Amino acid sequence: MSMEPTTLTYLLGLAGTTGVIHTLMGPDHYVPFIAMARARHWSLPRTLALTLACGVGHVLGSLVLGAVGIAVGMAVGGLDAFESARSHIAAWLMLGFGLAYTVWGVQRAIRNKPHRHLHVHADGTVHDHTHTHADDHAHVHTTDDKPASITPWVLFTLFVFGACEPLIPQLMYPAAQGSWWALVLVVGVFAVGTLSTMTLCVAVGYLGLARLSLEPLERYAHAAAGLAVTTCGLAIMLGL
Repeated sequence: MSMEPTTLTYLLGLAGTTGVIHTLMGPDHYVPFIAMARARHWSLPRTLALTLACGVGHVLGSLVLGAVGIAVGMAVGGLDAFESARSHIAAWLMLGFGLAYTVWGVQRAIRNKPHRHLHVHADGTVHDHTHTHADDHAHVHTTDDKPASITPWVLFTLFVFGACEPLIPQLMYPAAQGSWWALVLVVGVFAVGTLSTMTLCVAVGYLGLARLSLEPLERYAHAAAGLAVTTCGLAIMLGL
């Protein structure tokens, strides 16, 4: 069944606007990537690639749920309730990951505290130098990187599992009208709005942090990243 051009235009405009606004209003869509990129020294292309992958998973997760709901004839209220519960669980998972990463980051910062050593040469010359064990003895502390190596996968899982509530209601009208092309267009426009806003926010934040000289605080970068993720989890739980 076809849809009136005016109605379709309205739906597409609403989908695009909603995709942009719900992303901007949800710091969890971009803050974790900015914080982790700074802590892990990820390049901008790698950071944006991970952001896009997580964003696609985020949208597809809710799209699959919406498709199942449409197939079984579930009402919008039922799908919204399910999405809300899914969002709550995702918030707890993000909170847990953030806290665990924070603890690991604090432990790493303590071990990486700069300290001085005196060296006496054969000719009697004495000098000292400052170093950190994490930097100078990486072969001893190779296990330190284990939490970091799974970070992209954890973020991806959190975003796939995380709910994208604004998409669900917008799927139901074109589905009820039997206009499947309209439904595809609505999903596409919503996805473009969401993904483009996520990548733009991450790029701006990444480049902004890159301009700041935070060398004295660099050893706390992992702990700060963990706190950022923890805060995002709390914000989702509190509905902020």
